[in-house]
Amino acid sequence: MKRMHVHVRVADLAHNIRFYSALFNAEPTVVKSDYAKWMLEDPRINFAISSRSNAIGVDHLGFQVETEEELEEMNERLAKADLPIETQVDAACCYAKSNKHWTIDPQGIAWESYHTLDSIPVFSESREEPAETACCAPAPTIIPVAACCAPAKDKSSSGC
Repeated sequence: MKRMHVHVRVADLAHNIRFYSALFNAEPTVVKSDYAKWMLEDPRINFAISSRSNAIGVDHLGFQVETEEELEEMNERLAKADLPIETQVDAACCYAKSNKHWTIDPQGIAWESYHTLDSIPVFSESREEPAETACCAPAPTIIPVAACCAPAKDKSSSGC
């Protein structure tokens, strides 16, 4: 069974742990000095935050799978999208060792499909971490898009 994965870069880890713990009504299952993760069942999501870069916001999205067979199925889905795929075997990232497939969607958002093999005591040991990303994703292409339904900064106007 697949689990949706969301990784967000945050400016203040402790403040965000309090916020997301209240939002999810659950404490994180993993807490490090620069990282926290919630493995939620309702909704079924692996939600992670980190403070490893100066940029804040969505770092990447993806699917965590339970078997190598499911990982291969996700890779086949990515191949149908006809975008470049980067494969990482035994990647050490986000305090875990995993087999992964990455792509970048047309908006420039990194998407990860991965099967976790084990936990590790460090954030990353397998590759150089680019300054603009907190994780092991390929460097995204940023295309600014106005948010339609985000709360307006000025209460007198609305984006919707």
